[in-house]
Amino acid sequence: MTARTTGKAAANKPTSTDETEALRLRAATGRRLKAGIGTLATATLQRLDATLPWYRAMQPADRSWVGLVAQAGISSFVEWYRKPAAPLWIVADIFRAAPRELTRAISLQQTLQLVRVVVEVVEERVPDLAKVDDEAALREAVLRFSREVAFAAADVYAQAAEARGSWDARLEALVVDSLVRGESVDALASRTSALGWRSQGEVAVVVGQAPFRPTPQLTDELRRAAQKVAEDALVGIHEDRLIVVLGGSSDFRKSAAALADRFGPTSVVLGPTVATLAEAGRSAAAAVAARKAVAAWPSAPRPVTADELWPERAMAGDLDAQAELINRIYRPLEALGGSLLETVTIYLDCGNSLEATAREMYVHPNTVRYRLRKATETVGWDPTAARESFVIRAALVYGRLAASTGLSTTSNSAS
Repeated sequence: MTARTTGKAAANKPTSTDETEALRLRAATGRRLKAGIGTLATATLQRLDATLPWYRAMQPADRSWVGLVAQAGISSFVEWYRKPAAPLWIVADIFRAAPRELTRAISLQQTLQLVRVVVEVVEERVPDLAKVDDEAALREAVLRFSREVAFAAADVYAQAAEARGSWDARLEALVVDSLVRGESVDALASRTSALGWRSQGEVAVVVGQAPFRPTPQLTDELRRAAQKVAEDALVGIHEDRLIVVLGGSSDFRKSAAALADRFGPTSVVLGPTVATLAEAGRSAAAAVAARKAVAAWPSAPRPVTADELWPERAMAGDLDAQAELINRIYRPLEALGGSLLETVTIYLDCGNSLEATAREMYVHPNTVRYRLRKATETVGWDPTAARESFVIRAALVYGRLAASTGLSTTSNSAS
């Protein structure tokens, strides 16, 4: 390095006198800032009220917390400016003044709008707060501090989102477990309310085999897929079962079919539709019982509804399925008159033959055909279809048992 270069560098290097003067100016500005904290806070709140509609619409308690955050930001800036050697870690303390719930009351975007308003207010008052020689330094400090506040705000919201996600996942698993265990409606309602269930439509539960090694990514992906075919969804794993609660679908069977490939290789069962999430325990209980009995119907569709498995469930000891067979099929046929119930019985006993039934009853085959059609319209199950005739035959068996032995016809899940 030449002597000329060395001399130029020495000329550009601040002297101790320059540094002392800068510190003196900064200290003087710091005192003015400290004295003006109250004025700055008042001006900031007034500006918030005048320029931010969302702030004006907030509840008084939330407005108070937002004001506290703004005042904490101003105080932190003043404290840092008065001590330039201090690190900017005090920025994180700004958001500790407000409760964690405030991150739910205002968004990150709104928080950044708040920071911008505070910066604008301070910048406008720079000529009043700093001496002429220190105005540029104060403006630069405001911009640097506002940047750090923005980063701190993003970090606070990221942590809140992560914590909320973990809490929601645990609560969701608890809700699904409550459904399967059949806990009280009141307890379930309070938990789903905290979870933020949005759908006001009907609800149905889908149950299938869980993957051998389920991961959080699996349930997240399944939840997102479920929310594409329904208004809302809950996903949980209970023992070896993967359970999806769907809310607000226009066609639950179609929705379940769209999700079937995400379950394990065995059967997928759709529980009956219920009116609200608080009643979803009945749908879950039926789906779980049906999944245990579905092995008795090797050719069952995928997904299969729990109602389609009434006979298998009844034979497996499911009292709800027995009651459904009796109340939904046997009793309505019986109420239409003896001839209709007799025709269906004889038709099934004759191997589903119209001619053989007509000969047995001494009537025309068209009469048998009419009565069978009437039975289908009444109960929704067709005696002439192979699978549905099996369901009706099971209903006749349990109906006669109920009449002769006093078998219960009340569903345990009815409420």
